[in-house]
Amino acid sequence: MELAHSLLLNEEALSHITEAKRAVFIFEWLRFLDKVLIAANKVDVKEKQKKLVEQLTGLISSSPGPPTRKLLAKNLAVLYSIGDTFTVFQTLDKCNDIIKSKDDTPAYLPTKLAAVACVGAFYERMGRMLGSSFPETINNLLKALKSAESQGRGEILLSLQKVLSGLGGAAASCHRDIYKNARSLLTDRSMAVRCAIAKCLLELQNEAVFIWTTELENVATLCFKALEGSTYGVRVAVSTLLGTAMATALMPKQATVMRQNVKRATLEEVLELMATGFLRGGSGFLKSGGEMLKGASVSREVRVGVTQAYVVFVTTLGGQWLERNFAVFLSHLLELVAHPRATQTHVEAVYSRRCVSFALRATLGGLLGEKAQIAAAKEICLAISKQMRAVEAVVNDPSGENRTGAADVSASQHVMVCALKELGSLVQSLSATASPLIQEASIGLLETVTSVLLHPSMAARLAAAWCLRSVAVALPYQLTPLLERCTECINNLKNSPEAVSGYSFAMAALLGGVHQCPLGIPHSKGKMVVSIAEDLLRSAAQNSRLSLQRTQAGWLLLGALMTLGPSLVRYHLPKMLLLWRNVFPRSQKELEAEKARGDSFSWQVMLEGRAGALCAMRSFVAHCPELLTEDVIRRLMTPIECAMTMMSHVPAVIKVHGAHLKASAAMVRLRLYDILALLPPKTYEGNFNALLRELVAEFTLTDNSANTTTSLLRSLCHYDDSVLMGSWLQETDHKSIEDQLQPNSASGSGALEHDPSSIYLRVPVGEAVPGPLPLGVSVIDASVALFGVVFPHVSFKHRLQMLDHFAECIKQAKGVRQQAVQLNIFTAVLSALKGLAENKSSLGPEEVRKSALALVMGALDNPNPILRCAAGEALGRMAQVVGEASFIARMAQHSFDKLKSARDVVSRTGHSLALGCLHRYVGGIGSGQHLKTSVSILLALAQDGTCHEVQTWALHSLALIVDSSGPMYRGYVEPTLSLVLTLLLTVPPSHTEVHQCLGRCLGALITTVGPELQGNGGSISTIRSSCLVGCAIMQDHSDSLVQAAAISCLQQLHMFAPRHVNLSSLVPSLCVHLCSSHLLLRRAAVACLRQLAQREAAEVCEYAMSLARRAGDGKDNNTINLNITETGLEGVLFGMLDRETDRKLCSDIHDTLGHMLSSLAVGKLPHWLKLCKDVLAATTEVGGTVASGGRRKEEDEDSEKKDEMDDDIMFTSLGQDDKSKPSVAPRWVTRVFAADCLCRIIHLCENADKAHFDLAAARVAKAKNPEGDFLVLHLCDLIRMAFMAATDHSNQLRMVGLQALEDIIKKFAAVPEPEFPGHVILEQYQANVGAALRPAFSPDTPSDITAKACQVCSAWIGSGVVSDLNDLRRVHNLLVSSLDKVQAGKSSSSQLYSESATTMEKLAVLKAWAEVFVVAMKIKKESQSRPARPVQCDNEEVGDEVDVLPPDSLMTLVQPELPSLSRLWLAVLRDYALLTLPAEFSSQLPPEGGAFYTPETIDTARLHYRNSWASILHAEVLWLSSTGFGTAEDSVEGKGAPIKGPALAPTPSKNPDDLVKDRLHLLLGISIEFLCFPRAEEPIEDVMSCLHALCTLLDSPSARKHIAKDQLLAVELLNVLHRLLLTRDPPSVQLQVTTVVQKTIRAAQEHLDHIRSSKTEEDGEDEVSVFGEGGDTGELLPGKSLVFAAMELLVFILVRHLPQLNAKDTDTIRRKPQQLNDDSNRMVAATVTVLSELHSLCSPAGSMTILPTVLFLITGVLRETAVKMSDSSVPPPVSAALQGIKAILSSPLARARKTGTQWSALVRSSLATVLEFSQPDVSGSECSVDEVSLLTAVTLFLLSASSELIGVPVLQNGCIERFRHGLNSADPWIQACCYQLLLSVFQHSCRSLSTPYIHTLAPVLVEKLKNIEHSRPNTPAELQAVQEGVKVLESLVAMGEEHNRVQLLALLVPTLISYLLDETVLSSASSSSKGLHEFALQNLMHIGPLYPVAFKTVIGAAPELKTRLEAAIRSSQAHSKAKTTARPPQQTVQASPTIKLKTSFF
Repeated sequence: MELAHSLLLNEEALSHITEAKRAVFIFEWLRFLDKVLIAANKVDVKEKQKKLVEQLTGLISSSPGPPTRKLLAKNLAVLYSIGDTFTVFQTLDKCNDIIKSKDDTPAYLPTKLAAVACVGAFYERMGRMLGSSFPETINNLLKALKSAESQGRGEILLSLQKVLSGLGGAAASCHRDIYKNARSLLTDRSMAVRCAIAKCLLELQNEAVFIWTTELENVATLCFKALEGSTYGVRVAVSTLLGTAMATALMPKQATVMRQNVKRATLEEVLELMATGFLRGGSGFLKSGGEMLKGASVSREVRVGVTQAYVVFVTTLGGQWLERNFAVFLSHLLELVAHPRATQTHVEAVYSRRCVSFALRATLGGLLGEKAQIAAAKEICLAISKQMRAVEAVVNDPSGENRTGAADVSASQHVMVCALKELGSLVQSLSATASPLIQEASIGLLETVTSVLLHPSMAARLAAAWCLRSVAVALPYQLTPLLERCTECINNLKNSPEAVSGYSFAMAALLGGVHQCPLGIPHSKGKMVVSIAEDLLRSAAQNSRLSLQRTQAGWLLLGALMTLGPSLVRYHLPKMLLLWRNVFPRSQKELEAEKARGDSFSWQVMLEGRAGALCAMRSFVAHCPELLTEDVIRRLMTPIECAMTMMSHVPAVIKVHGAHLKASAAMVRLRLYDILALLPPKTYEGNFNALLRELVAEFTLTDNSANTTTSLLRSLCHYDDSVLMGSWLQETDHKSIEDQLQPNSASGSGALEHDPSSIYLRVPVGEAVPGPLPLGVSVIDASVALFGVVFPHVSFKHRLQMLDHFAECIKQAKGVRQQAVQLNIFTAVLSALKGLAENKSSLGPEEVRKSALALVMGALDNPNPILRCAAGEALGRMAQVVGEASFIARMAQHSFDKLKSARDVVSRTGHSLALGCLHRYVGGIGSGQHLKTSVSILLALAQDGTCHEVQTWALHSLALIVDSSGPMYRGYVEPTLSLVLTLLLTVPPSHTEVHQCLGRCLGALITTVGPELQGNGGSISTIRSSCLVGCAIMQDHSDSLVQAAAISCLQQLHMFAPRHVNLSSLVPSLCVHLCSSHLLLRRAAVACLRQLAQREAAEVCEYAMSLARRAGDGKDNNTINLNITETGLEGVLFGMLDRETDRKLCSDIHDTLGHMLSSLAVGKLPHWLKLCKDVLAATTEVGGTVASGGRRKEEDEDSEKKDEMDDDIMFTSLGQDDKSKPSVAPRWVTRVFAADCLCRIIHLCENADKAHFDLAAARVAKAKNPEGDFLVLHLCDLIRMAFMAATDHSNQLRMVGLQALEDIIKKFAAVPEPEFPGHVILEQYQANVGAALRPAFSPDTPSDITAKACQVCSAWIGSGVVSDLNDLRRVHNLLVSSLDKVQAGKSSSSQLYSESATTMEKLAVLKAWAEVFVVAMKIKKESQSRPARPVQCDNEEVGDEVDVLPPDSLMTLVQPELPSLSRLWLAVLRDYALLTLPAEFSSQLPPEGGAFYTPETIDTARLHYRNSWASILHAEVLWLSSTGFGTAEDSVEGKGAPIKGPALAPTPSKNPDDLVKDRLHLLLGISIEFLCFPRAEEPIEDVMSCLHALCTLLDSPSARKHIAKDQLLAVELLNVLHRLLLTRDPPSVQLQVTTVVQKTIRAAQEHLDHIRSSKTEEDGEDEVSVFGEGGDTGELLPGKSLVFAAMELLVFILVRHLPQLNAKDTDTIRRKPQQLNDDSNRMVAATVTVLSELHSLCSPAGSMTILPTVLFLITGVLRETAVKMSDSSVPPPVSAALQGIKAILSSPLARARKTGTQWSALVRSSLATVLEFSQPDVSGSECSVDEVSLLTAVTLFLLSASSELIGVPVLQNGCIERFRHGLNSADPWIQACCYQLLLSVFQHSCRSLSTPYIHTLAPVLVEKLKNIEHSRPNTPAELQAVQEGVKVLESLVAMGEEHNRVQLLALLVPTLISYLLDETVLSSASSSSKGLHEFALQNLMHIGPLYPVAFKTVIGAAPELKTRLEAAIRSSQAHSKAKTTARPPQQTVQASPTIKLKTSFF
């Protein structure tokens, strides 16, 4: 392939390769040429042009395939347009000659087509440059057109289209010719030709005025005819032509109008023309012979095509036109559906309605913005009320002249349905933004819609009910009022049948909508509905005129009630079971008796009643599965069994009473099948026989004369087979109308009136309005579905009977009926096989299989492709169910034989699919042995160019095999791939199915090769390049499904070999597809972008922008209608969100934008923020906006920011015409997404760079690098966006806006304002925050928004941003007002939402208060612990404004509410404690509910409590601790303080101590229960709140006392905390846990001390020491011992942070100690501190049990963390360990007599351990150990436990060694510390301890000090060391006996004098050296007077000492004199040492 990449064709390489590969080689060269010509140097091209032209024109006659000829033509044209045009006419003539040639053989055809393609390409590229040659060319093409076959016709028309597009207006002289010659082809038998001519005429109408003036009618007629018998592609092309022509006729393009005087058509004329097609089809305008047309109805294809044309028409004219002319357009469409010709039969009427609804939805939904949609909704309201007035006039007209009126009424129902459906859809899509529609009285939307509930026609009433449901879902606050209104009406108008029916429909619809309104409805409404329904059912028998309606209405309401779910139905279940039992006869006898009674009317009522009851049952089973206990199912079965028995009697009844009962009977059967399908089949086993008879009769049409077919077949076949069945139409934008054209009965004719119960069921995914199919089809569907459920449970004998019966049925039936029966049977069999597979049961013995196999094999040869599909599917499923290799082999062999012999298309297609299905269901391993044969046969079939159907089926099966075989297929990849390529290069493009299947094959092959594709081996790179060529061919195909396949192949390739997919060409093509009119192509493009954006978001955006730049400057901007502006691809995707309705597509767009955001937002911050801002700023100004006042104010505030913004605005508006602006302002859904993005951007920045949240740092960084950008610089925009969102109409947007606001507050609260020290950056936005929050507290705001706003309030108040009390008060008042609402108690009169919504709101308010209180307490605590602020110096001009807020001002705001708050908080906690009880204690819950929840809403309430309890717990504990556990305030409360709200007063009879205990147990219980098992999804803040609460509890004395008393409680607490540590990682949690442990231990200590002290008084010292854990024996019991529990937990923490502690002793290698991070340091230190306190809880014996472990751990910590720090500081764990050692060694245990020996052994071994690991490292590499700390530890042992250590020579020697090493250390700091420590040892009171040390170490010391004379100190540290050493020596002198003093001074004095400097040297000496001199001098001056005698003796003995000393003194005095004159004397030497050990351990 690489050889193909050259400018000239490499003919040598071409001659060397095989024939098969040549086509690919040539194609690859052309592809290369296509890329390179545009970029190449013109000079190079001109040099080689001649040779290139030769090569290219040579290729024309080498019969190139379709893709090759397309590329060839393009390259030739490009070559001429770049290089010289000398020879272009020669080439053109050559092509024309080929076209004229008379050779009609198939072999010559490709050459002709190539010539035609070249001609088209030349004109398209060069247009007028080709001068006057065009008439000849056009004539030539038109001549050829007459004689060409279909492929030629298509290609010629394509070329003509290009010629026209290239020449534009210049070809005007030929326009008529082309039109005349080509127009007849619109009815060509080849569909591809019809598409081509439609596109050609579309091109023609751009310039040819006559098409949309004089010829307009004819064009319309031609289009209508072209639509007859059309395919989807033709309909799209023709409707585009028709719609565009009509639009042009109405609004011609300026240029063409200027040229000729054109008479413009009027809107009425145009619409009239279109209507003709809709109503009369393509039968022409026979003005006279209209009578002949009466019977004939319009072909459905025409109607669907014309509907699409309406949409094209409006879309072409644009949204503004639609806004202006909407009234005319609406009335026109509604007239269509009112026309008798559109509604001749019921199904036709439904189809027409669907078409009109589609036209309305597609135009209104997509083209209009929210404001215009509201205006459109008003128009629709007017139309409805106008219709309704007309209907009322007819209904209320008493005279008999309303025969014509009756027709009007029946027509009006269809108008109503369309109008109401669209109105509902509009309101639902507008959601909360539609509120002005409802509120504006002049529109009266609700009045208008409810008036239709009284329409005489059921369809209109149902549509009105549905519309009301839509209103309620969009605006949930309307739900309860609407229900109440309907209740009132139904009660007032009990005697009008229409009212009973209409209002019950409305109530049922509203109840069905509740599940979409998260806030629900009040519980009482359920009771209300039950009573109405009961009343209706009871009164049904009283009045025969109303019985039917009342019965239906009653059951409908009960069915709807079930959708409210188990929490509500539970209360009414007994009543329901009774009602159901009473509808049906009790016994067999009653059933028999019933048959004899009654007339036809009473039977009808009875059947309807029973159908209704069954329907309500089904609803119950579907929506309340939790209530289906064994007992309930048993009680349900009684009526159901009765219904089954009754079914057998019904035919007899119908015979007696007339056929009009058939429908009611069918309804009963439908309901029965529906409910049985939901119940477990075991429950009705006994009735299988009778039931199966019914089912089989149902779908084999035994008693049914109509040939009704089921609609389930497609859904039971595999989704991948859509290409064979054409069901991909389900995936187009026109799905809702294309359904009408599917072959099964009544397909796409769903309508609410077919099954009223669907009005309250969930809407199927993808539907806007539920559309149940007509009853006849629904019953068959239900029977088929139930058959599949029951079949797996039936005995083999019965299975065999049924299968044989099926074969018999098919044999008996003939013709069309046979097809229908067969379809139904196959659907049932598939359903059964699917059931078997799901139940994992087998098909049965041999005879059952045989029978089934015969049935299936028979259908593989059926002419109906859908049946063949079903048969193949059934065969695969059978193989799966049987699962035996021999059976599979037999089936495969049968198909092999058939395929080898058969020649007919039908059996070849059927059996090839059979092979594919076998592999699909058995998988690669099960069918491996047939793989080779299958592949070879299918490859052979796929090459059969004579029959494209066979190719399609064979390739499809091949794709299935490749998919299912996986790696086993690897050996066949190459041959398959080469076949795929060959076919792609040769199959005509009009056979799109073949190309689609080729795409499937290619995709499957890519997956099979998989990651291997990255390799570089020869074979792999061939495979890879073949795949890429295949993708390129498909990308260029004209059919969008093939293009979609190409995209998914490239997506697969990119997944496995990303480097080899060229994004620079792929991304722009994907961007172009985003504007495609084909949903599948848009889906594929977005799915691909989503994958690319995951890895390479930046590249994707860059390439998309390059496309925009190319479009700006390139010539091909006519091909790209993409709207990429400076917002890039992201902007386009945001725009798509407004237009797209497809769920999958939107979710992919969300993901793509999400991926781009995560990888790009931080880097391109301004760009993304602007994107979000532009989307959010486009709020619709409808009615009075909530925040318009606030917004105005904000505009003024922002005026100074305007100058920054103006630049942006200036740039965006440059050079853009109106067209490039998106047509609609972003809709609310998109705005919600944008606000979400805003929150995500904030979180992303949080993880990126700290400077995003630090204004000063951001400014510095920005100055360094102006490219960078930081979030904090855009704070103004962030606040503004959050404000816009939080004050919008749309509730969803308000929620996200408040969330964003909360995020902003939390992240930016602490950011200081650099210009005003002491202030924070958010202070300037106080007004905005307040204004954003205020509307959320208005009374009509939904609870969830208020709850969210409370959260934001508490965040804002607690953030400490607000410094002015008055500003704080504004927000605080919002919370106060909410608190009043909470205290108002349960009963609020006008409740709109469910009780749990109220719970949510109240708890949110209390939680907010709790959070504020916690913060207030924290501030108060901090202010108490801080010293009072020092008086400020004068130099701060700010004065005392820095901190206006006194520390307790927040407290002053909270204080007044606290008494009531604390009671409410306690009530919440009580509720919460009850709600967390396990299910088995549910009987203990109070029956009337809690303080804030009602028993009915208990399940939803739990969630709300779970969200708020933690903060409330923390607050309540803080409050109780601060008030001494509330004992003080309770005494007041007991005396009858007035309590508002729920009565929460505790019973005053309890004494305070019990009260404390109760509360304590409540609080502890909640905490321990939560901490026991916090779910992973619980926020970490809850865990922290809980731990803080425990800490606070342990601070309160009364609580401490209680916890310490009950030791098991404390043990449990510690165990729970241990478990918490195992599950939660954050350091904050672990630290808090250690704090709690420490406090628990201290509480226990206090308690123990208390007991000990009280006992000491009685029993004296000895017995007391036994108190404490461990007693006499020292045994600690796990589970009972507090110490044990604490040890477990602490050891866990230590080992977690220092895993080396746990290392086995075998590790003899010494590890370096390690430096931990800060968190770990703090944790380990805290743990060690607690460890060292534990022994005080034990008796002496107990202490001996734990101390070995404790000391081992502490010394271990010392060993592992004693790291030498650079600044000589001591790490926290080390200092804690040293403190701990000291605490343990100095404990009273040492004095306990019983344990003395153990104790001393323990101390000695501990010291030995320390000595062991502090051994100096011989290698000298060990420099990181902190020797000082280790020496300190050794010294601690010596000082604190001296008695145990005296006389242990080993230890003594060890210690001496360590000190000696320290003294000899090279580090002066270690020396200094060593001297200090030695000093303390030398001075120890116990002489027997210190003497050996003095003897051994004093000489070393003296030696060291002597040497200093020769190496004087150079650094302060060295000086310090010398000074410390001298101090030790001095103290030795002081300690010495009087008679030894002279000897000692003889050591000290000479040393000191040796430190003195000569006067000459002194001035030039270093500062340290001088310091030493002065220090020595001063010491000498000090010693002299102290020991005068001895001093004199020493000095006298050595005269040279004396002289040095005197000289020094003299110079010093002279020096100080000079100084005194200069300035007052200062102390020169510091008395105390400059470096202290950081922590004093002694």
